[in-house]
Amino acid sequence: MRGHVSDGPGDHRALQLPRPLSLPASAAILVLHGGRADSLAPPPLLNLPGLRMRLFARALNRDPLLEDVLIASVRYRLRGWNGHRADPVQDTGHALEELRRVAGPLPVVLVGHSMGARAALRAAADPHVRGVVALAPWCPPGEPVAHLADRTILALHDEADRITSATGTWNHLARAHAAGARVLGIRMPGGHHTMIRDAPLWHRLTTACAAAALNLAPPPGGGHHEETTWSPTPLDAADLTLPGQ
Repeated sequence: MRGHVSDGPGDHRALQLPRPLSLPASAAILVLHGGRADSLAPPPLLNLPGLRMRLFARALNRDPLLEDVLIASVRYRLRGWNGHRADPVQDTGHALEELRRVAGPLPVVLVGHSMGARAALRAAADPHVRGVVALAPWCPPGEPVAHLADRTILALHDEADRITSATGTWNHLARAHAAGARVLGIRMPGGHHTMIRDAPLWHRLTTACAAAALNLAPPPGGGHHEETTWSPTPLDAADLTLPGQ
């Protein structure tokens, strides 16, 4: 291995803010892209996972329900999860600290894809994180869930995904639900892992889920009252009602 990998953030800025920055904000959404299981290399300049999530950030920015919500991204020092190091979790923690310095103690929702979703679920231990929207998440058996009590966790997964396991996602939701989280699983009709096919549906549902996690709207397919049922049993995206329908 060439060079030295630091265990600390150094001068790394983990929070990527929009320009121009509009404050004050009522809440914040942090977007986390995917990566690799193991890599001590920095993300490349042409970072396709990051570019993919820019489209989701753009969809979030366009939603009128999120007009006063700050949409930002987490920047990783390294490309990989890297075993017990869990590097993107550290980066997300630093991003949350930077967010508090910039914008104050806002309620936060984390929107992550693949490795970024795993990092988001881990980082939900932060007291200001209200919920997570997990897109095709990487949920290995035995991931911790006790810290997800009182959080809102919504997950979207195509069961044809061959990179991460939808079954693993539904099992993780069931364990989080048992730990006291409000959970909703959505079975996507296409998109596999890259979420390119049916991208507009992924974008609309992600935006609706983020608004629900911030209590700005009911969950997709749900009612407008507190008795809306949350369940780890996944629902089909085709059966859900979206805003504007």
